[in-house]
This record gives sequence, structure tokens and C-alpha cells, in this order.
Amino acid sequence: MPEWQGQIPVGPDYVTAAPVELPPEMSKSIKRHYRRSMGNAALFATLAAQTAVAQSGLSAAELSGGRTGCVISSTLGSSSEVYESTKAVIEKRFNELSSCQFFRIVSHSSAFNVANFLGINGVQLSPCSACASSLQSIGLAYEQILAGRQEVFLSGGSDEVTPIVVSSFRHLYALADSRELTPQEQSRPFDARRCGLVCGEGAGIMVLEEYEYARRRNAPILAEIAGYATNCTGSQISQSDSSSIESCMRLALDDAQMSPEEVDYISAHATSTVAGDREEAAAIRAIFADRVPVSSCKGHLGHTLGASGALESAAVLEMIRHGVILPTGNLEQIADDCAGLNLPLAPVQRQIKTVLKNCIAFGGVNASLVLKTPA
Repeated sequence: MPEWQGQIPVGPDYVTAAPVELPPEMSKSIKRHYRRSMGNAALFATLAAQTAVAQSGLSAAELSGGRTGCVISSTLGSSSEVYESTKAVIEKRFNELSSCQFFRIVSHSSAFNVANFLGINGVQLSPCSACASSLQSIGLAYEQILAGRQEVFLSGGSDEVTPIVVSSFRHLYALADSRELTPQEQSRPFDARRCGLVCGEGAGIMVLEEYEYARRRNAPILAEIAGYATNCTGSQISQSDSSSIESCMRLALDDAQMSPEEVDYISAHATSTVAGDREEAAAIRAIFADRVPVSSCKGHLGHTLGASGALESAAVLEMIRHGVILPTGNLEQIADDCAGLNLPLAPVQRQIKTVLKNCIAFGGVNASLVLKTPA
């Protein structure tokens, strides 16, 4: 990102990131009345939600009937608007701040902007757990539907990448930093040459419905959520922990009433950091050994932060639909500390009936979701 030179306050000026290139006409398809309270995170979420609603066939009456809710999260609202607001305060340009600035910054900005745009007036929630946020959103919507509190949810997450975001990861020695690899090669989960994550951005939004409700309206059912779990390490906030990741996966399988032998594919969190990939690999190895194919989407997409769980779950649904397991992008030589897993180096054609999806976040947070093909 050469255009970010001079804006990175930590370390060398060069940095690799994967921002969304959104055509202006796409942004302007959202009327200004709604768009003025949206930072990029909320804008991404709204555009993705529009697509999800259109694909699902939900009507305006169903969205506004009180039995549809909205659970959408991001890491901290709009990081670009936080950056602009901070600059304005430091430079004493208070009067230049928009009256909508607060609505773009708050952590539940994506949730309430989507709900407002679509006329959703049911339950609105926004779990904020960094990179586990959107998978927790899906899990929370699943639990709300099981409890009978709503029949439908728009659920998922969105996030932004900015110079401040990448600087935060550089502070933590987690950012990809290699002069030998091209920008496109820097995100390489499980690889012997992995050197840190590449921050990305975007949104993943899904329509979750109570099964019989979806059948009654002849909705296109892409998959069924069979189980979900989330936990935390209770001892570490910046490093992944294999034992708590293993526990989370086992809890999700217990919730699904499934054995490890029934899982066909694992979509790993694997961000391309040395410690993170090592700990998740150890947790997967302890339960599945080398029987189940494992890959990470982050070699292809970068790490989309609070959006990653939902966005990568959408990619998983496409793998199920096409009957193919995509390998980890840029994985060339499996690292010794990630050995003992079934890590495909090329696409694998096979029927996928059950998937386990992981997310792992700072704060010691883990989340695991079990998806299966619809009955």
C-alpha cells in the first residue's frame, strides 16, 4: 500500500494490506439518507445484507414483522472514521465533524445501520470479540432461534482495514513483514515461510431461519447449523492456546451430537502468524489427527478481522455447493509445527456433508460452528 506511506506510525513505512475496491456507483446505490450514518464497515454490511435478502427471497413484510432480528458485528465500528475523528480533535477542527460521526464509530454501527436500512424491528445485537465477532454473531442468532425468540436473523460481520489497524498488528509483532515475498504471497497460513497476517476488509452476511419456517416459505436452504460453541482461555489475551481451542471444538461437536469421524472438512482460522497457526494445528491434530482435510481462506482473502468468520463461512457454503475443498492459498511447504494435519496443496473434489469452522481472537476468545448439508 504505497499510498499509506507517512501514515504508518510504527516500524518501516511499507505495509501490505487487502482493502476492498468498491465502485462509487455501488456505494451510491444506498440513498444518502441511510448512507450518511455509515462508515465503510456499515456500508459493506448493508451491501452484503441486500444481497443476502435478495437471495433468500425474504419480503419487506417479513423483515418488518417483528419476528426478524439483526445480529451483525465488527471489531470497533468504522476504524477509518475513528482515525478521521481523532485527527480532527488533535487539529482542533471540531466544527468539521459530521453530526453522524458517532453513528459511524460505535461498535454496533453495522447492526443498527442494516436494521434501519431494511426496516428490521426485532432483536438487534452486536457481539464485539475482535476476530471471532461474526462467528459469535451467527452462533448467537442460532441460540436465539433455538430459544424461540425470533424466526429469522440477518447475521454476520463486517470490518475495515486502515493504517491504524495494520499499525496495531505491527505493534503486536503479528503483521506480515517480508521483503522476499510479493504482497500476494505474504499471507500463507501453515506454511514454513509464514511471517504474519495480511489485514483485509469486507462483510459476510447470512440469513438464518428456523428450519420449519424456512421450509414453509420454500426458502433456498444452503446448510443447517448443527452445533456451536464459544469459550475463552482465561489465562492469555494475546496468544492462541491449543487446549482451549480443542475444548471449543469438542463443545461444538457435543452441541451437534456428532463425533469427530463425521466431520468432512475443517475451515481453520489460521491467520498466517507463527504462534496462532501452531496452536490451532495442535488443537485440530489432537481431535482429528490427519483424517480430515483442513484449509484456511486467509491465504486467498487476507484476514478480514471481525468479518472473517461469516465471510469464510460463505466461502465454505460455496465449497459445499460445488463439491470441492479449496487448499490454503500460498501454502507450498507445510511448516514442521503444523505437520500431522491433512493440508491439501491442490483442490480436492469430494462431497462435503459436515464442516467445522473455527475463529480465534485476541482476548483469548474461541468460537466453533458446525454446518451440515440440509436434510
